[in-house]
Amino acid sequence: MAEFEGRPGRRALTYDELQLLFDAADDRVERTKKLGRKGVLAAWRDSVMLKFVYAYGLRRREASMLDLPDLRHNPRARDYGRFGAMQVRWGKVSRGSPPRRRTVLTVHELDWIVLLLEEWVDEARPRFSPGKHPALWVTERRDRLGVPRLDEAFNTIRKLAELPEELELHSLRHSYVTHLIEFGYPERFVQDQVGHRHGSTTALYTWVSDEYRNRLLVAHLYLQRQTVRPSTRHPHTTKGSTRWPRPKECAGTCAN
Repeated sequence: MAEFEGRPGRRALTYDELQLLFDAADDRVERTKKLGRKGVLAAWRDSVMLKFVYAYGLRRREASMLDLPDLRHNPRARDYGRFGAMQVRWGKVSRGSPPRRRTVLTVHELDWIVLLLEEWVDEARPRFSPGKHPALWVTERRDRLGVPRLDEAFNTIRKLAELPEELELHSLRHSYVTHLIEFGYPERFVQDQVGHRHGSTTALYTWVSDEYRNRLLVAHLYLQRQTVRPSTRHPHTTKGSTRWPRPKECAGTCAN
């Protein structure tokens, strides 16, 4: 597991790459609509699906196997309604054990996914006429969207966005882990969100940006400066000779 997940070719998308990918997905919907071509609903589905995989840090099979009843309320996040959490029933399988289950909470920083899911579930999905099929993601043939189709959708949009071939759908999961860490969530919370048995596996997914590490460095230096005793101050450093970030300045950058 560690060797597979940690191979050099796998990485998270940068924020710019993620924006390019999502923009390309949205442009594909609009372009298909303007040209009057078939496939508008499929393009809409693919656009929401990619953002959904990122917003919950899901594996491909986990996303494919989700059903409508897996959408859950979170009593601590009532504003999200039925999209406050996601019950993953088809998690990674360990040898001799059934798929591991977990609940993935909708996080505040990515709660824009709630509106997109509402539109998908209430407006777009019914147009596929899925009948009683429970799958969250359905095809034009009223069947479950399988893993190969998820990969195909990502690769199509990745090419439109002119992003590197090394990126794959699983890269969105890497991005999710990295960004939760940058948002300031505890590593244990991130580990539980993505269903890792060991924290060392979560660490393999993390590609923390230089900007984030610099913010941590500034915050650490500030705290160190606040706790240093006058007697331990460098003999050639007078009070006020070094411009340390004041609490007001640090509040906007160090909180994350």
